[in-house]
Amino acid sequence: KQGSASSSGLQDDDVDLEQLVNDMNSSMESVYSTQADTTLLLNNGHAHRRHTPTIAASSPSRDRLRHSQPMHIQAVRCLREEQQLRPASLPAIPNPFPELCSPAGSPVLSPTQIVKVWSEDGAGKVVEIPADMTARDVCQLLVYKNHCLDDNAWTLVEHHPILGLERCLEDHELVAQIQASMSSDSKFLFRKNYAKYEFFRNPLNFFPEQMVAWCQDSNGSIPQSQLLQNFLNSSSCPEIQGYLHLKEPGRRSWKKLYMFLRRSGLYYSTKGTSKEPRHLQLLSDLDDSSIFTVITGRKLHNAPTDFQFCIKPSKARSDCKELKMLCAEDEQSRTCWMTAFRLLKYGIVLYQSYNVPQQRKASLTPFSAPVRSVSENSLVAMDFSGRTGRVIDNPVEAQSAALEEGQTWRKRSQRMNVLGSPSPMHPSSLSTVIHRTQVWFHGRIMREEAHKMIIQQGQVDGLFLLRDSQSNPKAFVLTLCHHQKIKHFQILPCEEDGQVFFSLDDGATKFTDLIHLVEFYQLNRGVLPCKLKHPCTAVAL
Repeated sequence: KQGSASSSGLQDDDVDLEQLVNDMNSSMESVYSTQADTTLLLNNGHAHRRHTPTIAASSPSRDRLRHSQPMHIQAVRCLREEQQLRPASLPAIPNPFPELCSPAGSPVLSPTQIVKVWSEDGAGKVVEIPADMTARDVCQLLVYKNHCLDDNAWTLVEHHPILGLERCLEDHELVAQIQASMSSDSKFLFRKNYAKYEFFRNPLNFFPEQMVAWCQDSNGSIPQSQLLQNFLNSSSCPEIQGYLHLKEPGRRSWKKLYMFLRRSGLYYSTKGTSKEPRHLQLLSDLDDSSIFTVITGRKLHNAPTDFQFCIKPSKARSDCKELKMLCAEDEQSRTCWMTAFRLLKYGIVLYQSYNVPQQRKASLTPFSAPVRSVSENSLVAMDFSGRTGRVIDNPVEAQSAALEEGQTWRKRSQRMNVLGSPSPMHPSSLSTVIHRTQVWFHGRIMREEAHKMIIQQGQVDGLFLLRDSQSNPKAFVLTLCHHQKIKHFQILPCEEDGQVFFSLDDGATKFTDLIHLVEFYQLNRGVLPCKLKHPCTAVAL
């Protein structure tokens, strides 16, 4: 029984050793292949020869198992553990420029923008500007590229031809941001605007006492400086009041209402001139709106007067239904409403923009100061007949010296033409064409177009241009702005001793050409209501 039990136990515990050895060999081969891959990874793909134990066929299975100790398996396991633990074990490096990273989900703005600017003659120029470039900087860039005279009067105009609206951009506004809110048919114009900050110099001309509420309450005792401080100070509550015509939405009819312009918005009274809150209705706020000049004329909108303006919401692109069309009684009233709108909306920012060129001019040293222009009384009459030059103080003597110099210059030009001057112009016609290269001469334009140019460039005292006369082909016309009114003066030719002169006062004061005439009236008022100060310029980009 014992023998049988032992034999049965041997049968139960019998293990196929040959099969076990084969299974172990196959597992070792997989381990060696993993070791070879690991070696390639650790040596950047370049395998190094290592001594691999050779297993003889006659070696017992115990020796083969002894050579395959778990050394290589441990190395692979450590490598995998290092790869898993390395990202978490390294310290986090903070971002040194977090302000340059946009928040999640926000659109990434292009660092530069393409802007096309047009001039009055229809020519355009494409400029590439940073996204944070202001309107003043763009104007400075165009002045530099086109070699214009930088007198801080250049501005960008937002022009909407379909709506018939335009406005001058403020110096601090971002051009790329304004362009993003414009429709495809809109464009920027490069133009001068002398009246951009004129209200800081002469505020009483822009704010009549009958339209300023607190001037009426104080019986006009508020000084000129206090007038502007109330507008610039955010804590004060200035108010502009008066009658305006409001175009009824969807109709061609207008309704005359008494309105009030405050920091909170533009209101109209539903009961006469009452200021009670229950009688006031909000027409438009200031924050999300801009004020535009209507350029289409009174016939298109059936306006009661020519002095139209419009309040356009910033979100409205080409929808006329959201526009608030308004009409003033005269030019001074319209200027007052539009200037007060700008001051109440931007406040001290406008004053800071106005002071930038003033501070720049004050910081110039005497050696780097620009040459003064003739409008600053820098020209004086000189007599060089003696050994040394002297200044001619007597105006009568200075005028005769100017005439003598003009005649001498004319005779010299005639003599040069006789001797074979390359100039193709006839001597008698030289004085009638020499002025055509000046910025203030605009050739054969109509009276209405001259009015339009003066209005566009700001109706300030001394703004002028010269043009050909429509009624007299040999005469010229001086168009001059004074007290926001445009006046015209005819320049007639007159002959004396066979010489042709030009005169503005029926021959009392005569000049050899129009350049001498303009320079004289830039220094002397004469028969004009004011001196010639600002030339109406049309630049070609």
